[in-house]
Amino acid sequence: MLAEKEIQELIGRALEARENAYAPYSNFQVGAALLSDSGEIYTGCNIENSAYTPTNCAERTAFFKAVSEGARSFRAISIAGGPGEKEPETLCPPCGVCRQVMLEFCSPDFQIVLAISREEYQIYTLDGLAPMGFRL
Repeated sequence: MLAEKEIQELIGRALEARENAYAPYSNFQVGAALLSDSGEIYTGCNIENSAYTPTNCAERTAFFKAVSEGARSFRAISIAGGPGEKEPETLCPPCGVCRQVMLEFCSPDFQIVLAISREEYQIYTLDGLAPMGFRL
């Protein structure tokens, strides 16, 4: 289980990462903060492309940064997203592709903090958001 201090740190970092989103097509900005087992936090934002397919979600950006730097085990991720430059108004769960990336690197009890703000958030497990997920 995450301590409240860790939750708040992850939410804050996800909200900050959201500010770097490149989303000129959807105008939907997402930030993510990924906590490794070593305590390192890797952030990511969504990065769109006019060809759409090369677009990358915030969650995958954070995971790919972490993996490219040698991290392979993770405790939790916080995700915050919403339209444009407004504050998030609803929870922003990970898409199916991001859930599959999480299944590749995380245990079923990996925690996913979906945040609207530091005060308003919900915590799920990977198994809860990706039941019967594909694993080798």
